[in-house]
Amino acid sequence: MPSSVESPLRAGATRPGPVPWIAMYHSVGDCSDDPYRVTVTPGRLDRQLRWLRGHGLRGVSVAELLAARARGEGRGLVGLTFDDGYADFLDNALPALARWECTATLFVLPGRLGGDNAWDPLGPRKPLLTAHGIRHAARAGVEIGSHGLTHIDLTRADDTTLRAETAESRARLEEVTGTPVTGFCYPYGTVDQRAVDAVREAGYGYACAIDPGALSGPYTLPRVHIGQHDTAVRLFLKHRLHRLRRRPVEGLR
Repeated sequence: MPSSVESPLRAGATRPGPVPWIAMYHSVGDCSDDPYRVTVTPGRLDRQLRWLRGHGLRGVSVAELLAARARGEGRGLVGLTFDDGYADFLDNALPALARWECTATLFVLPGRLGGDNAWDPLGPRKPLLTAHGIRHAARAGVEIGSHGLTHIDLTRADDTTLRAETAESRARLEEVTGTPVTGFCYPYGTVDQRAVDAVREAGYGYACAIDPGALSGPYTLPRVHIGQHDTAVRLFLKHRLHRLRRRPVEGLR
């Protein structure tokens, strides 16, 4: 089993902490054919990052956000995540992140390196990053996390598949990057206690969901979907209302 990493759980934590604001992106490119609303254009991403900086916020990786929170220094930081590992991340997202002095977490699928989004029955086929592309992103300061091996619903996986999608995916990514992989992201955002236990046992330090329901803690971090129609007003409302709509997270400052 891969070596474990330090969890962002607070030592001796007794009270849940405010929910962190973590933005969820996917593809950055042409959104003219986008039935799942998972694409933002490079121009829209640039304007959204500009809005963050203009409001005294800075986008960072989830690992950096949680580490800062554990030190009591997370004020003004927003987690930026990009799911699936689309190849357009390199040309369209990295320049915007660098321009606005932001970092991010990129959740990739080591079982589909150089493939495409075959799990989406509708919409265009979009290429995914190769191992070389993932290393390129990592060298640029992007945190690389696992999105499982092949993008399946973990709540429906048998035990063998669940271990492969969690532990094996982490081991493969560590071979690709040469560095520890601490973050996991549940495909489709679906999660149950069995999936949480598998992720924890695989040695990850945290995991991102979308709406984890009654589950709470660093292995079920909720996120906010950010799309092409999220202008300044919508971003303001999403940021302001996030803590009102989400329960505090157990074990976080």
